[in-house]
Amino acid sequence: METPSARVARSDDAAKNPANSCDLAPMNRVLYNVTVSVDESIHEEWLTWMKDVHIPDVMRTGYFLENRICRIHAFEEGGVTYAIQYLCHSMTDYEEYQRLAAPALQAQHQERYGQKVVAFRTLLEIVHEHKAPITDFFPN
Repeated sequence: METPSARVARSDDAAKNPANSCDLAPMNRVLYNVTVSVDESIHEEWLTWMKDVHIPDVMRTGYFLENRICRIHAFEEGGVTYAIQYLCHSMTDYEEYQRLAAPALQAQHQERYGQKVVAFRTLLEIVHEHKAPITDFFPN
């Protein structure tokens, strides 16, 4: 089985030299978003565990390029809500992650936190990105 990093290298090579590509169309990256409502009584411990244990375990699977933790600012009765986002190279990598790695990682999280944490997952296909140019001027 081809590893995720081998697929990334193959796709990067294909982008440099389309003649080497076996893909019929360019693959769009996907953003795997996990929205989590955490009981306020444990949210600091949960956040530390996510940063120090769970997210590094997810990243070690090799299926994701980067991640971020975002706090959602909204009225929250008794809980704190976060969006954990993982950027994946392709839908193929995401599906393989879901099949091979996600069940054990999600079970570990569920076993540790049970009903004190509620999560739902969303998958977003990135169809276009635009990044601001890097300049020497920063307004703030």
